[in-house]
Amino acid sequence: MKLAFSTLGVPGTPVAEVVRLAAGNGYQGVELRVHPEEPVHLGLSSLERADVVEAFKAGGVEILTLAGYVQVAAEGDDEPVLAELSELVKLARDLGASYVRVFPGGGDQEQAEADATAARRLGAAAPAAADMGVSILLETHDSHRAGLDVARVVATVGHPRVGAIWDVLHTWLAGEEPAASRAVLAPHLGYVQVKDVASADDLTPLPLGSGVLPLAECLDGTGPDTWVCWEYEKRWHPGAAELPGLLGAGREHLLRLGAPKQ
Repeated sequence: MKLAFSTLGVPGTPVAEVVRLAAGNGYQGVELRVHPEEPVHLGLSSLERADVVEAFKAGGVEILTLAGYVQVAAEGDDEPVLAELSELVKLARDLGASYVRVFPGGGDQEQAEADATAARRLGAAAPAAADMGVSILLETHDSHRAGLDVARVVATVGHPRVGAIWDVLHTWLAGEEPAASRAVLAPHLGYVQVKDVASADDLTPLPLGSGVLPLAECLDGTGPDTWVCWEYEKRWHPGAAELPGLLGAGREHLLRLGAPKQ
């Protein structure tokens, strides 16, 4: 497997330091959180975008994903959602990222209505994303926690540049077995997002392997070209241990889980 980590685990950290952490701990890629409070955001100038590209190139680290906060199933007009998604895709093109991450955000709508809204917007955004060499990935999250939920939307779109991120916490919270998640997401999978927690009632991030999530089952059969990204949610849990000191052991744990079975 190829390994990345999310900058959600090192909130506000300068790009050069993020690259240093990745390269120094054996991670080939980084998922960059795109938000106004982060060094990478939609308002970056052309020169600032070029500086980000150069920093990652110099460190030999790939920008795997721009993790945005577009909610493709949210109620309301399509236009502002599509406009924000378009800007996110353009930023990904400029930075050389393979993917952008979007959330469902369907809220309390009827399932069919939320599905239809998400599929319509993703389908509308897909051609331009394809022209820019970027794929849009819908994460198992909030209103569409289960792999089955996300796969249903992505299959409806039916575009090769629209896929899925398997956030293993959310499929577990949905009560979906890892084998079932893998089966429905496999045709659409961009990459797997891992983490660990103490329980469904305590989502404070823990070092990988020290919590209750079935990471071994989730990563069973993971191929050498599959990306696995550690999303350590330090931003939402400031009292959690600092991620930099955990990265080395986390890498080793993931590589053990992904090693071929004897």
